[in-house]
Amino acid sequence: MNLLELKDVTKQFGGLTAVDSLSLSMEKGEILGVIGPNGAGKSTAFNCIAGVFPPTKGEVIFDGQVINGQKPWDLCKKGLARTFQIVKPFASKSVLYNVTVGAFVNTSSRGEAEAKAIDVLKLLNFDDKKDAKSSDLTIADRKRLEIARALATAPRLLLLDEVMAGLRPAEVDEMVEIIRFLREQGVTILVIEHIMRAIMALSDRIVVIHFGKKIAEGTPETVASDENVIKAYLGDEYGVS
Repeated sequence: MNLLELKDVTKQFGGLTAVDSLSLSMEKGEILGVIGPNGAGKSTAFNCIAGVFPPTKGEVIFDGQVINGQKPWDLCKKGLARTFQIVKPFASKSVLYNVTVGAFVNTSSRGEAEAKAIDVLKLLNFDDKKDAKSSDLTIADRKRLEIARALATAPRLLLLDEVMAGLRPAEVDEMVEIIRFLREQGVTILVIEHIMRAIMALSDRIVVIHFGKKIAEGTPETVASDENVIKAYLGDEYGVS
């Protein structure tokens, strides 16, 4: 059974159709990449999955249950977590404090939440900065903190929204390894990303969205050789002959 499925999901804002009859599915343990030009509807689809926007039409199904209209905090308790493109930690608080907040989704005990947070930080090799103030972190470490906060909720499905934006090439490579490691821990991952070498290296499959519609889906190699995708987004340098 698929862990996530979208069936003809449409999202309209007044007269604007941001997502147009989008269908996709994800198996447990998969990494699915979603790409497309700015304004293509990627983030809107992402927000429909995460409970920020209810779809105008269609169904979002998580673990066999239709979740249309359910709130993000309720979905989080069910095992669906997300990161945010613009990272906004509690700036005056420590890294450990920020991650502990996420762990409270599954416990009311501060001790248990903090223990879970420490485990997550160790998993990400980030525990050496647990006492650092979040406002003092580099952008790369803030991105890592964003993942740690989401991971502390014990997700089965993790939605990553451009977690590599603004990173240097070496930091991108490190983030790729982190995401692969999370998959090895049993987390299913949907990732929106504009850094093509990262998304191509990470994804089992890629869905391409343009003007709210899915225009291609397949392995990275298949997508990279699709003429429609090359014209709409990738450019000739990504074409596979």
